Amino acid sequence: AASSPAVAVGSEPPPEPGGSGSAGEGAAAERERLLARLVPAGRLKEAGGASLASLCLGPLGGAPRLGTLVDCLVLNYRLRQGPGRARERQAEGPLRCCGCGRFLGEPVTVPCGHTYCRRCLRRELRARCRRCRDCLLPAGGTSTAATPLRTSVVLNRLAEKWFPGECERARAGSRLEELLAQGRFREALGAASQALRADSSDLMLRVYRAESYVGLQEYKSAIEELNFVISKMPNWPEVYFRKGKVLQDSGFVGDALQLFLQCLALDEDFLPAKLEVEKTLCDVLSPEKLGESLKESAWNSPHIRNKSFMLGSEGTASYCNLQLCPQQSSGGSDVLKPVSGGLNRAQSAHALNSTKDLAKEDGLKRVSSEPLLSGQGKSALLKRKLSFSEQDTVVCEDGRNKHKKQGESTKRDMTLAFGTIPGDLIDVSDFECSLCMRLFFEPVTTPCGHTFCKACLERCLDHAPQCPLCKESLKEYLASRKYSITELLEELIMKYLSDELYERKRIHAEETAEHSNLTKNVPMFVCTMAYPTVPCPLHVFEPRYRLMIRRSMETGTKQFGMCISDSQNGFADYGCMLQIRNVHFLPDGRSVVDTVGGKRFRVLRRGMKDGYCTADIEYLEDVKVADEEELKKLRELHNFVYNQACSWFQNLRNKFRTQILQHFGPMPDREENIQAMPNGPAWCWWLLAVLPVDPRYQLSVLSMMSLKDRLIKIQHILTYFSRDQTK
Repeated sequence: AASSPAVAVGSEPPPEPGGSGSAGEGAAAERERLLARLVPAGRLKEAGGASLASLCLGPLGGAPRLGTLVDCLVLNYRLRQGPGRARERQAEGPLRCCGCGRFLGEPVTVPCGHTYCRRCLRRELRARCRRCRDCLLPAGGTSTAATPLRTSVVLNRLAEKWFPGECERARAGSRLEELLAQGRFREALGAASQALRADSSDLMLRVYRAESYVGLQEYKSAIEELNFVISKMPNWPEVYFRKGKVLQDSGFVGDALQLFLQCLALDEDFLPAKLEVEKTLCDVLSPEKLGESLKESAWNSPHIRNKSFMLGSEGTASYCNLQLCPQQSSGGSDVLKPVSGGLNRAQSAHALNSTKDLAKEDGLKRVSSEPLLSGQGKSALLKRKLSFSEQDTVVCEDGRNKHKKQGESTKRDMTLAFGTIPGDLIDVSDFECSLCMRLFFEPVTTPCGHTFCKACLERCLDHAPQCPLCKESLKEYLASRKYSITELLEELIMKYLSDELYERKRIHAEETAEHSNLTKNVPMFVCTMAYPTVPCPLHVFEPRYRLMIRRSMETGTKQFGMCISDSQNGFADYGCMLQIRNVHFLPDGRSVVDTVGGKRFRVLRRGMKDGYCTADIEYLEDVKVADEEELKKLRELHNFVYNQACSWFQNLRNKFRTQILQHFGPMPDREENIQAMPNGPAWCWWLLAVLPVDPRYQLSVLSMMSLKDRLIKIQHILTYFSRDQTK
């Protein structure tokens, strides 16, 4: 897993002891770089030692600075599990949440195009998408500016049609969540138990029942429920997090930390687990705690270190055995005293499975565990606590647990009730865009939950920044311009409607080919004069031209024609092709398009396409002069007119000259081979663009295919304006 050095958040750390603030900051940065170098190699012991060394010199500046160390711990654990173990994928189903891997109840499509169940997003279980690691939408209600979570209408309709039973389960889960949020734990427990009697295979009900037990402080029952869920879905990160929270709330910080790391090994972007690990390490690695805990512990005993991690009914007998006396210590040192808030006060998780009498009598009393990070001689403790032993625990259905050696696989007996879809329930009309009434092509889902073809939605947003169906404002969505394809919907179409999709792609390819033709039905922008090699910036705001520019970009041609208007024919008979160099989109959908002139053309036939003009055209080129005598005279005329143009430009007022340079750039240099380019020397077109001449006169010069005639026309114009300059 990739990791990056942690960045300090919030207030700046205090100066290093015995030094200035700047020196302290430099030392802290150096320690961060040291940790960053240790992470890629998975050098856990060295990273831990670096953290301890930093604590001896000064504080880390809070939990956020421990992110690098957390990444190292998770990487080390994942490597010890072996390739493919931590990231084993759940069994696939047609409607499956990207987060929890379960049925996609109340589907919500996030901006990156992946779809989650509402529960995963509402609980803010992750800050980034599990598939692409893009930032997810903030959950509704977390801030005033947060976007509310809207159910994807199309996917929700498919879920209700294909799997009505699963949808009813999801709604029942939402009602249980409301009870838990209101603190009505007893009612939630009763409702979850009643639902489980009707359907004992619903693992989410067991998670809700475990949360109810936690609210009622019945931790042992909560652990038993979560153990059962883990036995059925061993790669569900949230269950390990919930179990770790139960242990943490009970005071078993050390074992809770292990479960948080296991959760992160399955899903490195599971935000709550990472925050809990950072908080725990920040608390444990504080200088105050280390001063009391860096001594030999009874947990150094090899017999104790190699004990398996148990959370089953066998814990009753082992609970008393873990009450170690000082004489049992390997080094003869005293048993560590409890330290409030530290890892070395963490009670073993075996206590949760002891009898109720013991729990009531001792009040979940704390048994000291080994220090998380000690000196160099105690690296084995760090290895044991944060990397897990070389054995994994498999929790049986009855709450007991057994051990399997590394490399053995766990067989899951869970069968999905939503794995197949009856053929008679698949209807192409369920996958039709409500705008074009055709099969979805590149479907995108708006924040309001409606789905359209990408091209259809963009055309609607050209006219108004609102949803075409519900009229909800999409100004922010338009400003982001992130129209990500709804991957789940596209996958369903590919799987169940492959023939229809093939035909839809064929039609789209034909349309794209039509838009790519640069001689037939070429898009025409009717606005102003354009010239070869001369920049022509455009402010595009009309919906028809937004569509035209977008199509030019999507087809890859990045070209369109520019003509001036004509009262009789709509646009002039001659024009110039423009090449798009850059498009800058404004938040409201308008754009500033940077173009430069290309080939000249003559219009052969006019047409119309989706509101903008089109034309069949033929391109123009200058007729070459072959006779040497004529070519010599042409060069003399060219040089004379060029010098005349330079003189006119230099005699302009500074204000006008500056404006011309800002808009059109400097005048091109004189070319040696005046017939090298099909449109003639570039300086002629630059000069024609800056001269204050009627567009009709400029159009006549643009249409000329003789360089000699064009130079004579420009000479007449310069002579006229030069007389005005002398007055």
